[in-house]
Amino acid sequence: MTCNRQTTLPGNRPGRSAAHCGALLATLLGASVHAAAPVRATDCIAVNRRQAAGLESQCYALEIAGQRRTFRAYVPASRSRPLPVILVLHGGGGSGAGMEWLTQRGFNRIADRDGALIVYPDGIGKGWNDGRSDLKSVAVRKHVDDLAFLRALPHELAVLAPIDSRRLYSTGISNGGLMSYRLACDAADIFAAVAPVAANLSTELARRCQPARPIAIAILEGTDDPIMPWSGGAIRVLLSTRGTVLSTGATAARWLELDKCSAFDKPQLTDAVKSDGTAIAEYRAHCAGSAEVVLDEIRGGGHTWPGGVLYLPELLIGRVSRELDADEAVWRFFQQHALP
Repeated sequence: MTCNRQTTLPGNRPGRSAAHCGALLATLLGASVHAAAPVRATDCIAVNRRQAAGLESQCYALEIAGQRRTFRAYVPASRSRPLPVILVLHGGGGSGAGMEWLTQRGFNRIADRDGALIVYPDGIGKGWNDGRSDLKSVAVRKHVDDLAFLRALPHELAVLAPIDSRRLYSTGISNGGLMSYRLACDAADIFAAVAPVAANLSTELARRCQPARPIAIAILEGTDDPIMPWSGGAIRVLLSTRGTVLSTGATAARWLELDKCSAFDKPQLTDAVKSDGTAIAEYRAHCAGSAEVVLDEIRGGGHTWPGGVLYLPELLIGRVSRELDADEAVWRFFQQHALP
């Protein structure tokens, strides 16, 4: 089934209303405990002038279990075949628009070139309920059901473009990376792969994580991250702590165990850009059910998106690696994996 909005997507032919398509989609998918109201155009979280410049996505809203949720979506001009969906999740204090800016719209260019629907969701209170019960955030305090929102969102996007339900993916930075881990643990039945950036697995989620199937996962983490500790322990933002995480090595080991993988292959080393102070060691392991665990050890890298914007002074967040374009690297990884 393909449904097109009549008013908000330039170049679309007149189509069915979003309400009609949403109702038809709900009928086809069957009843859901977390019923969603139809997707509609709206205003998203306000952003500063620097982030707003060059935004290419459009803002939409839907309701999940009575709660209004917003997201930005970039839909390529060519929609002749079902599209994979990539959720790109912002970090704590961020927004969907900010994530589009941080990644320098690289995922949008991938959508234009290869065909994909790119989604930049907004967290309630600018954060995600990622499984850390001790996190002092609006999302945790209000018990926001981000799992229900992100599980439902890809299917609701069918009003914008045809969706390939075997190719749903999530990536994100920091709090968004931790939320991607939660999707791997609790929504492996619908997501084919995830790629957390600048995020280790929280100790709380690590204990209870039991994915429905082996899920492909790529971990991109900087060894000099001053916020998300490579060696594990408390996440520190200035003088506050935000829960505890495993070390990056223990995070990878936990996924090797969960996905029933072989040991990592010998790492591939990259140090082509001498001036950026970073280098990449990439480890790969083959797992049950054609899954895969990849670890990109970003030597010298900080709490940043490789190839992205230095969003705060380097003194506070560390270096941005130019050895790796995370947008392209994540997409290459996702292209190799689909649901059975």
